[in-house]
Amino acid sequence: MTSRWPVRRPTEHAALRAVDRRPRTLPEIPALMAALIVANRAADRHGANLAAHRVVRVAEGVTE
Repeated sequence: MTSRWPVRRPTEHAALRAVDRRPRTLPEIPALMAALIVANRAADRHGANLAAHRVVRVAEGVTE
């Protein structure tokens, strides 16, 4: 077995570029509202914030 050093790994910049190439679809509003309710019941502020922002994006028709 031949070992090569350093092992090449993708950088964060390359990973972000790869993600930007694919259009992502957002879930439907009922699924996002359910996630918002679950996050609120679990006292997860970050999750509730993310779900609320995604609900607004879907309602406005904005894609990521």
